[in-house]
Amino acid sequence: MMTKNYETVFILTPVLSEVQMKDAVEKFKKVLQESIGAEIIHEENWGLRKLAYPIQHKSNGFYYLIEFKADPLKVSTLEIEYRRDEKIIRFLTTVLDKYAIDYNERRRKGLVGRKKEQKEVSTTEKEN
Repeated sequence: MMTKNYETVFILTPVLSEVQMKDAVEKFKKVLQESIGAEIIHEENWGLRKLAYPIQHKSNGFYYLIEFKADPLKVSTLEIEYRRDEKIIRFLTTVLDKYAIDYNERRRKGLVGRKKEQKEVSTTEKEN
């Protein structure tokens, strides 16, 4: 079985309570692990954010990201579950290439966005 790395971001309706939101996230993690047999690599709760434009008369939504490895033929199962759930207002699942995988690993380790700061510090130290 050949697996690929994926990243899925979904937006839950803002009318949910904290418990309902966590239940919905657990439901989709369960779909990934049990129905698809995916290996969850990383997940991030981005919290309540303003949407770029209103969706279903809502201007905010709970954003959640999950990075996982799965069989490409089974990923559609996840998307079908998203479409069936009225709590989901938007979702996007993307295949990660080797550069995106590398970037995500470095970002998790805190290595992304720091080099610029270090260079600025070193150039200000040289000036003093």
